[in-house]
Amino acid sequence: MSVYNFTPMPPTIDDHHSYVTWENGFTEKELDTIEAYCEENLKQNKATVGNPNNDEDISKIRKSKTAWIVNNEETGWFYDRMAWITRKLNSQFYKFDLYGFVEDFQYTVYDGEENGHYDYHIDCGPTDISPRKFSIVLQLSDSTQYTGGELQILAGTSPDSIPKIRGLVCGFPSFRLHRVTPVTSGIRKTIVIWVSGPAFK
Repeated sequence: MSVYNFTPMPPTIDDHHSYVTWENGFTEKELDTIEAYCEENLKQNKATVGNPNNDEDISKIRKSKTAWIVNNEETGWFYDRMAWITRKLNSQFYKFDLYGFVEDFQYTVYDGEENGHYDYHIDCGPTDISPRKFSIVLQLSDSTQYTGGELQILAGTSPDSIPKIRGLVCGFPSFRLHRVTPVTSGIRKTIVIWVSGPAFK
């Protein structure tokens, strides 16, 4: 293979991973604390998507409830922990140029009684903030509490399914296609986080 450089070549980035994971970042007690805070303090609303104009169109793509976790005195420790884990994963695997969290954390609930799901999408995000570059999902629910609800990331001809482990943190580039398959029973709860930075170039 020949190389024709326009500028000095940057260091090679190991970005071939469709996703990376971090286990044991939280104790069971800490996960219980996060879940209880979300259930007791946050108002959940129907999830939305960027383009469709009515509820029927939206429900074909996404059916879940969401709420927002702001960074405050009660949640600061959680933001700090996620920032530490995010920096570790990014520095080891992707080395993206990142600013940090410029959006609140999203608490997402998929209910089996509603066939909760989210079809394939990328994490584009609002156009008036820095681009989302690194997506993070913390699994709050134990796999025994629901069926279905697979987080799947598509980086080739078939998707990779993320292990359904309570407390598992999964990170992947925000430009990767991913979905949550329908929850067929029980309830699946997660925290979704987007890390922003300067545009890829």
